[in-house]
Amino acid sequence: MKKIQYTFAFLFLFIAANAQKDFQGMAVYESKTSTSDFKTRMEGNKNITPDMQKMIEERMKKMFEKTFFLNFDKSASIYKEEEKLEAPGQGQGGMRMMSSMMGGGGTYYKNVKEKKYVVDKEFMGKEFLIKDTLTNYKWQMGTETRLIGGYNCFKATAVIPASKTDFRNFRAKKEDEKKEDTKDKAIKTEEKEKKTNFMDDFDLPKEITITAWYTPEIPVNQGPEGYWGLPGLILEVNDGKTVILCSKVVLNSKEKVEIKAPTNGKEISQKEYDETVVKKMEEMREMNGGRGGFQMRGTR
Repeated sequence: MKKIQYTFAFLFLFIAANAQKDFQGMAVYESKTSTSDFKTRMEGNKNITPDMQKMIEERMKKMFEKTFFLNFDKSASIYKEEEKLEAPGQGQGGMRMMSSMMGGGGTYYKNVKEKKYVVDKEFMGKEFLIKDTLTNYKWQMGTETRLIGGYNCFKATAVIPASKTDFRNFRAKKEDEKKEDTKDKAIKTEEKEKKTNFMDDFDLPKEITITAWYTPEIPVNQGPEGYWGLPGLILEVNDGKTVILCSKVVLNSKEKVEIKAPTNGKEISQKEYDETVVKKMEEMREMNGGRGGFQMRGTR
């Protein structure tokens, strides 16, 4: 009798282990970033015609509203933007560069077991392979709950440093900050030139607060982009300006996806990549006499 019980116990553990090994899921996320700051600055800029504003808003919509797919198992995941055919035209290189700074482009691989991530990024015609350690989110677990797509979700929050290479974190400067900057300018002609560049009205905060909603009903330590570390799949992330919301989940589909890290590009750490991007953007700005590129500023 004991022999039969041991046999059944062994079979149960074997089946459970294999079920965990083969477990895989796919989640679709819709990402949307608020563009109110950009629209306000454009409306106040006399050098931008209504036609130019309309064209810019259409391009901004493509950059700020995206669809992503997250394929995951118990230990790893790949997060990738939906591929769309782009009509041939001018400025596509710039659009690709901006897209990568808006959270798109490339494949984001996370291995929560090894606590590492790999991302392939294209910047100014060069391929980079960013390899680094996953961010250690100090999640504050809440008791508030809500339903997302039929799944019962719990709230968690965390505060993280703002990335200098994620343009979604930029915000409009406060009036007192702009006045202080004006006092510091010594050359009037330079002041006049800078007033025509509405991008100079933006700043980068030191920290951003992340609000995440996760469901223990899908017990994986995964989420969109670089988010992870909660006892369940993260179905929504909100940092105040960007909302990433899951619109569909498929578990254990017959069609399995190979979850592996990208390999193309020059290997670089996240810090090295950020420094490279900031340096190149500053060079572009200087080459255009202070009118091109983006000024990376820290909040005082």
